[in-house]
Amino acid sequence: MNAATSVPAISVVGIGADGWDGLPEASRRTLRAADVLIGGPRQLDLLPSAECPGERVPWPSPLRPAIPGLLAAHQGRAVAVLASGDPMFYGIGRTLAETVGPDRLRVLPHPSSVSYACARLGWALEHTETVSLVARPLDALTAALHDGRRLLVLGEGPESPARVAALLRERGWGGTRIRVLEQLGGPAERVLDGTAADWPYERTDALHVLALHCLRDPAATAPRLALTPGLPDEAYEHDGQLTKRYVRAATLAALAPAPGELLWDVGGGSGSIGIEWMRAHRACRAVAVEKSEQRAARISRNAAALGVPGLKVVTGPAPAALADLPVPDAIFIGGGLTAPGLLDACWDALPAGGRLVANTVTLESEALLARWYGRHGGELIRLAVAAAVPVGGFTGWRQAMPVTQWSVTKGCTEE
Repeated sequence: MNAATSVPAISVVGIGADGWDGLPEASRRTLRAADVLIGGPRQLDLLPSAECPGERVPWPSPLRPAIPGLLAAHQGRAVAVLASGDPMFYGIGRTLAETVGPDRLRVLPHPSSVSYACARLGWALEHTETVSLVARPLDALTAALHDGRRLLVLGEGPESPARVAALLRERGWGGTRIRVLEQLGGPAERVLDGTAADWPYERTDALHVLALHCLRDPAATAPRLALTPGLPDEAYEHDGQLTKRYVRAATLAALAPAPGELLWDVGGGSGSIGIEWMRAHRACRAVAVEKSEQRAARISRNAAALGVPGLKVVTGPAPAALADLPVPDAIFIGGGLTAPGLLDACWDALPAGGRLVANTVTLESEALLARWYGRHGGELIRLAVAAAVPVGGFTGWRQAMPVTQWSVTKGCTEE
């Protein structure tokens, strides 16, 4: 019972593939005493009827919008929710905490599938990255692929391992070792082993974890993708509207992404700034605003290919297209600086402490940035990059167009 609200706590009980036999006594007592047992059909079937006589209620679909009504229908009764493994690790526990508040929950965790997998593989859990593909695009896996890296992938459905293997082959990671660990902790536990290049299983058990030991193909033509900003220009599909590699690295440094922050990439072009902002951390979010439908579609393709398919693309001219966007933590303006009202709209949308970075190569836009620099301060710099190129039988420097960059953090007293 919650003392502050006198509302009964909702028990969230983790259960594994070993079912009732694998539960500690505290979890068993909770399930025995529950008036209502809520969970997926597979989880509910793991409970013996004689031990757990409570009313059994399977989750409806879609799940999240149904939670408030479902819990309200059983108000005043002892409710126990079943979860796979650890409820707070990509589980229903997080959804319930966000819906009813953590103070109403009493969570009794079970070892997660990831803990079981690391135990079976002999992998250190703290050095193993986990990627969930449950209700997420397959392309999200791409950002985690690095030579020699060990990954655990939470799949969705029996076809998931075959889909992962196909993506690895397509992206130049065919030599990656794949192990599918099925029914971990249960009597039907099994391991399937192979490589992405010759993966033979079209379907596996739906309850599984994929273990990947990443190996990049020596003959792979796609450029190597590092964690740092400034990916090779050839990593992007573009029509020339691309913030080039070294300027891009300097721009991301000025934008200074942090976990959970939202970027507006205004004048998205090929999407490189928003993409590399999101690659900085899996919790970073970005919206690319691009008036050209053709370029907007290209941004989406680049985002998928580079492992951040969650990048949102808004097609339309700025500043009109900015009107209904969520409040940003940072804004990058890579094009259209002289559009009437654009800088004003971006500045007004930025909260105190937010960062704005604008790049230009034209004198007209440079003069505009100089005026805003004089008004609000910040840092005004010019970036010049030269590349060595053949000159007859010798080598000389070819200068790229210099880029003027203004970066500023909005103060608490500025309007």
